[in-house]
Amino acid sequence: MSEQGNPGRRAPGELEGEVLAALWAIGKPVGVGTVREHVAGDPAYTTVLTILSRLHDKGLVTRERAGRGYLYAPVRDEAGHAAAGMRNLLEHGKDRAAVLARFVAELPAEDEKLLEQLLRGHAED
Repeated sequence: MSEQGNPGRRAPGELEGEVLAALWAIGKPVGVGTVREHVAGDPAYTTVLTILSRLHDKGLVTRERAGRGYLYAPVRDEAGHAAAGMRNLLEHGKDRAAVLARFVAELPAEDEKLLEQLLRGHAED
């Protein structure tokens, strides 16, 4: 059955994002059960465990042994994760200048001003 035909089914990668969001919200290393409690839709324990294992394999979360299980924590905060994704997209574009120009051109005015301020701040360091 297609995803459009099953409204309860998440899009690919959506549960990974929800699990990361739960870890960011919790703010400390936690076990699978705690993560599961913070994810909408009551996913199965084994589903959350699988997602955490995939995130660990991708280098997005750390895990440390705690008894018979693990405690998981995100490698980066939410802003760092978003920045890494943006950097990855930029690095895989064929024309960096065109990608950056398009990105800046499509920013709302207030974000463009913020970006200018941030760039000036780094230039002064």
